[in-house]
Amino acid sequence: MPFARPVRSAVLFLAGALLSTGCGGSATSPASSAATDGPAGGQAAGHPVTLDNCGQRVRIDTPPRRAVSLNQGTTEIMLSLGLGDRMAGTATWTEPLPESLEKANARVPRLADNAPSFEKVLDVEPDFVAASFASTLGKGGVATREQFEKLGVPAYLSPADCAGKDNSGDGDGVRTEPLTMDAVYGEVRDLARVFGVEKRGEILVADLKSRVSRAASGLDAKDVTLLYWFANSQSPYLAGCCGAPGVITREVGAKNVFDDTEEEWPQVNWETVADRDPDVLVIGDLTRKQQTAETAARKIAFLESDPVTRNMTAVRKKRYVLLSGQAMNPTVRTVEGVEKVAAALRAYGLAG
Repeated sequence: MPFARPVRSAVLFLAGALLSTGCGGSATSPASSAATDGPAGGQAAGHPVTLDNCGQRVRIDTPPRRAVSLNQGTTEIMLSLGLGDRMAGTATWTEPLPESLEKANARVPRLADNAPSFEKVLDVEPDFVAASFASTLGKGGVATREQFEKLGVPAYLSPADCAGKDNSGDGDGVRTEPLTMDAVYGEVRDLARVFGVEKRGEILVADLKSRVSRAASGLDAKDVTLLYWFANSQSPYLAGCCGAPGVITREVGAKNVFDDTEEEWPQVNWETVADRDPDVLVIGDLTRKQQTAETAARKIAFLESDPVTRNMTAVRKKRYVLLSGQAMNPTVRTVEGVEKVAAALRAYGLAG
């Protein structure tokens, strides 16, 4: 992630304005009664809300009116909760949204395709900021949580990127405990509380749980091995044991060929991959342009032409499962990953 640029004088003026208004946002920002389950205006029922979030206490005095989501994962949760009219901006995208969220998202300003500068975020006068990854909302990212909170802007980090995870190294972090969907469900509930839409949060969580249960019902894939490839053909990022791909693997009852590493996305050479010879390749189909072989089409073309990979069992039998990047991250779309992998295993005749 790029480092935030030095704050300009205009941003310093805005910082003063944010300090004077606190986390309630601009006095001219219109309230939307549709975005709350309870009374609108003034001191909303259930507020202030104080969350224990990734080792910090985050206090939200009133439901946000100008929230900024710094990653696609938190954006999708907010939009799924019907909060598009409470969002002042989004950033850091990997691919298009599900069709069901496109209309709501079209009305929310996109601050940047990748990580925006700190000034760009402050320019829209946020009263709440959320991010999926510590690399975005931390040192070397858009800004630290402390930088936002000094300006009266509460900053929330997805629990899935901190609970049982060590982000102190140079990579994508190490899982000291396997991720579970409970972390994602907890994030949905947290954001629903922040915005005063708890009922919507419970409805969304119930739907996600039901989808996982239906997808995995009666599935027997204990003898099936999987490999998850996110990006990069020269030095591929492959899933370790315990992130979102770990959730998918456990739910379908299969085995990840790299479940012996706790790194979130270790870079592994193709000779090692070919030696482990997975039954099925789960491939990230990305539209961003940051690494080599982002799209599934490019990944498959590489696999079928490279002398090291083209004789792998999954490649010879064309056993591919195409997933969005968000389905391979700890997000609400991890459920989509469970559904698609389960369906593919049945279609390939590898599981009951």
